[in-house]
Amino acid sequence: MATSSVAGAGSAAATRIRPSHSRSFLCSPGHSIKVFSPSRHQACTCRVPRVSAVPRASSHEVAPLEIETEIEIDKVLKVGLVCGGPSAERGISLNSARSLLDHLQGDNLHVSCYYIDCNLNAFAISSAQVYSNTPADFDFKLESLAQSFQTLSDLAKHLAKAVDIVFPVIHGQFGEDGGIQELLEKYNVPFVGTGSKECCQAFDKHKASLELRKHGFKTVPSFLVQGYETNKSELSEWFRKHQLDPDLGKVVVKPTRGGSSIGVRVAYGVNDALVKANEIMYEGIDNKVLIEIFLEGGSEFTAIVLDVGSGSDRFPVVLLPTEVELRFRGANDVRENDAIFNYRRKYLPTQQVAYHTPPQFPLDVIENIRKGASLLFQRLCLQDFARIDGWFLPNPGSKLSSFSENEFGRSESGAIIFTDINLISGMEQTSFLFQQASKVGFSHTNILRSIIHHACLRFPNLASVSGLSGQLPSKSKSLTLNKSFSCHEGARKVFIIFGGDTSERQVSLMSGTNVWLNLLAFHDLEVTPCLLSPTSECASGADMGKKDDEVMNRTVWSLPYSLVLRHTTEEVLDACMEAIEPERAAITSDLRKKVMNDLMEGLKDHNWFTGFDIADDLPVKFSLTKWIKLAKEVQATVFIAVHGGIGEDGTLQSLLDAEGVSYTGPGAMASKICMDKVATSVALNHLANSGVLTINKDIRQKDYLFNKPINDTWHDLTRKLKCQTLCVKPAKDGCSTGVARLCCSKDLAIYVKAVEDCLLRIPPNSLSKAHGMIEMPNPPPEHLIFEPFIETDEIIVTSKFEDVTGHGLMWKGQSRWVEITVGVIGKRGSMHSLSPSVTVKESGDILSLEEKFQGGTGINLTPPPSSIMSENALKRCKQHIELIANTLQLEGFSRIDAFVNVDSGEVLIIEVNTVPGMTPSTVLIHQALAEQPPLYPHQFFRKLLDLASERSM
Repeated sequence: MATSSVAGAGSAAATRIRPSHSRSFLCSPGHSIKVFSPSRHQACTCRVPRVSAVPRASSHEVAPLEIETEIEIDKVLKVGLVCGGPSAERGISLNSARSLLDHLQGDNLHVSCYYIDCNLNAFAISSAQVYSNTPADFDFKLESLAQSFQTLSDLAKHLAKAVDIVFPVIHGQFGEDGGIQELLEKYNVPFVGTGSKECCQAFDKHKASLELRKHGFKTVPSFLVQGYETNKSELSEWFRKHQLDPDLGKVVVKPTRGGSSIGVRVAYGVNDALVKANEIMYEGIDNKVLIEIFLEGGSEFTAIVLDVGSGSDRFPVVLLPTEVELRFRGANDVRENDAIFNYRRKYLPTQQVAYHTPPQFPLDVIENIRKGASLLFQRLCLQDFARIDGWFLPNPGSKLSSFSENEFGRSESGAIIFTDINLISGMEQTSFLFQQASKVGFSHTNILRSIIHHACLRFPNLASVSGLSGQLPSKSKSLTLNKSFSCHEGARKVFIIFGGDTSERQVSLMSGTNVWLNLLAFHDLEVTPCLLSPTSECASGADMGKKDDEVMNRTVWSLPYSLVLRHTTEEVLDACMEAIEPERAAITSDLRKKVMNDLMEGLKDHNWFTGFDIADDLPVKFSLTKWIKLAKEVQATVFIAVHGGIGEDGTLQSLLDAEGVSYTGPGAMASKICMDKVATSVALNHLANSGVLTINKDIRQKDYLFNKPINDTWHDLTRKLKCQTLCVKPAKDGCSTGVARLCCSKDLAIYVKAVEDCLLRIPPNSLSKAHGMIEMPNPPPEHLIFEPFIETDEIIVTSKFEDVTGHGLMWKGQSRWVEITVGVIGKRGSMHSLSPSVTVKESGDILSLEEKFQGGTGINLTPPPSSIMSENALKRCKQHIELIANTLQLEGFSRIDAFVNVDSGEVLIIEVNTVPGMTPSTVLIHQALAEQPPLYPHQFFRKLLDLASERSM
């Protein structure tokens, strides 16, 4: 089903030719000719030079041409991307906007970005701001950075003139409740998605439940709480009616007008349910709350619905649904009594959740999910696309009353219940939209453009541009040993490797996925994503696979497009095994064909659809030895995105050097030194007089900590390091897991016990000073580093007040030290420092895994505000960073974490990451965008790739 993409659509004029036989022809200068194949309903467009000519048949033509002329204005489709909003999901909204910008901006389509803050103030922002990690990165300085609008009406009037169509990506309030839609409708601004009235009905969970019931769908029994004075006796009666224990009955409490994860919590009994409901209202999330029975023994699913109808005729097609499986890995996992698919599990890579697309349900259940979601889409009058969530209950149990004859959801295998309608589905890179779309042949760009062009059909003035397809991205290719690369003759081969064993393997997957998707934009590259499989669950991540033969026999999987879009490396590996398992592969293939046939039935008459562009390839398994030899054979450049372990300690670099394969980042020796935090300090000790300082360290083996009295160890460490508070971290692991502040011997005891018990995480606020969830290395590290905890002044960033400079930034500046992270880029000996970012901790003293790598959380101020650091101090700071990079013989790119004195620019080094995080929210992107001229993500990653090739040359 795959086709080549259309090039040059939307030129000055077009002559549509319906040929009866094959022929050659000439066409008017600067015009495009669309040649239609009646059997495929797909167009191929060619551009010709501007010369005086008219279409004519060649001498060998044997049949007359059926000519239909249509004039198309030479224009680009202008899309206004509106993100942000007042809900707690505005950070996720920014993630979605960033993803859309990555995959939409290009030929024949221009994206302009707009932002609405939590107070409903509207701004036109630069696309660079969309790449911020979180709205808090720029909220406080919007007035000086962006064009503001006096009112939302002014924004709408501007959009009516400035763009052709708006793509709202505001999740939650004002985005999915009909707010932004009503505004756009009032000013006749075309937009993607469902109308205001229908959004309002579907977004309110209570209203939606009533509407679903009216249309014959089974729903979860619920009780509506409005205001703080809820009648307790009425709720008690509801508990009894549904056979729930009034004291311990398990229920879900959630806002009626919120997203599907924020504010959702579990309660036990009537009193607890009312307390949780009041919490939601007190926190300002919503003033109406639903209490629902907890669906024990059920499996959650989510399904993307894509409308491929024409005009007012809806033709909703449900893609392959995804099963959401909650997993706990035994006694050493922190099991929560209220385990639900919450915000953390939805948006942060965690092994507590696994996704299966298609679900592991019986086939009749999958078919009924698709049928039900399609009916629901039609009956609620939704438009363009939506995400519909629900539950499959193999044994519905007595708490769900039996189905009546006219209720949808009955199945021989169990009950199907739809619970949530998401009018603007999350669109971050590995979201359900892209997972499910890629399974049926759509790339990110193709699905997004299809949604937009379908929306254009509703607006007569956009009919002429609804045929603009633009160029689809280069296809990634799964590796084989049969020289299959000849089909892209001349294309430069790039292998992106990610995964591995370490505690940062999930961040590695995020990094590799982001690099891969950005490099697909270049048509002179053939990019292959590759997973370095884990080796064992029991050895230390820092030390496993150290024997040469063990390393060389490590497994590398070459991945097809759809298998990359997962949240964990374990999930990718499971998907690989599933893809090559004959019975499961056959089921998936049959379902894929069925969905694609359904899609083609609706898409065949749409000029803008140029075909599916993702093939149903299989993953290919290699030993690391054979994979490196293949890289050498096809002259590929390896983009290393394996954090920690053999990807960062010089092992992989040495193996590639031995075969003459070029790769990104520093060489083997520099990587080995920087991976060892103690060795890094030793290599930089002599620079103290040059403004580069190091932190004293004490390294202890974990067995030593297990066997010595905790009090003795605490006093010994604080005496040797001359401090009262310690920072502990793995000796040879990444910079985000297992890092904690210890304020007393009791904290040390809790931490050591967590290591001894192989805990995967330490729950929030387990230590004496408030902190968030601490992700622990798995397996535990053999050695731990202790060093003095460096106190820095708290930096508060808010849009609720302004300081004397007009910015909502509060910093007392007593210690004169702040924490920074900064990228370095270039050739060995002449590394260039990017603009540093000041890191702001939102809670606790240690940056959480989310704050470092997950979009929508964490604050990074890039460049450092002048109210914190002067231009001269910043200049000296960058000189010191470059001195560190060149002393360590870094090359390509790396990231340096340090403390900096805001007056002198002196730098106190924390660590150096030679394979830094390259996720969509990494500070390296912010820093590259601060360069002159700005480097956008795809340009930045291309530059890193080119540096690798130049080094090998």
